[in-house]
Amino acid sequence: MSLALPLLASVILTFAWLWFFVRRDRHPEPLWLLARTFGWGMLAWVIAAAFEASLGRLLASPQLLGALVVVLLTALLEEGFKFVAAMTAISELSFDEPMDGLVYAVTAALGFALMENVTYTLGFGGGAGTWHAVLATLAHALFSAPQGYALGGLHWEQGRTWVVQGLAVSVVLHAVFNGLLVGGAGWPQLVALSTVTLLMVGLAGRYYLTFEAHAREHGPPVTFLQEQARRQAQRGGS
Repeated sequence: MSLALPLLASVILTFAWLWFFVRRDRHPEPLWLLARTFGWGMLAWVIAAAFEASLGRLLASPQLLGALVVVLLTALLEEGFKFVAAMTAISELSFDEPMDGLVYAVTAALGFALMENVTYTLGFGGGAGTWHAVLATLAHALFSAPQGYALGGLHWEQGRTWVVQGLAVSVVLHAVFNGLLVGGAGWPQLVALSTVTLLMVGLAGRYYLTFEAHAREHGPPVTFLQEQARRQAQRGGS
């Protein structure tokens, strides 16, 4: 029972952040697709954790790789699988405007974060799990914002280079953040972490404002209007 409250708190925190990010979408996405993407994000954590575990000996050998390479490899694995989870939505008709790239990237990231938080709580106890959830849940969403912006750019006919750049920025932010966490504790570390966090918040805010401006300028997508008409017809017929 001692783990029930921390686990519940992690779930509530995850869905609170999901609501916070998804509410900025002027043309809401279907719940079934958000749920599926969230589920793919949860599975992405399982796969990433399995890869990291299989590379345990390699990752535990700083003489072989160096601490910085270990941190970068971990970030690459996690952001890569989160990216794949978000990509599962882009072939759907509902992926019909730039904002959707951010919505689905953040949704996948929060599914990933929830599984990580649950596992961390079960492995290290309620206290450690709660602090991990407070720190990591928002961090994972912010890490994924650049790749979400890149996915949204597909609606502006940006090429693969654009998407690769977005993923690369996510990996770098994740690696820098994790590298600061494992560094020595003190004011310099706190200042650096705060600076990186503010940078990520600023990037995510800029991306959302850009896509909101696009949505206001161009109005609802055709598929969104068609879905609204279909629902109204169903209500009228019932």
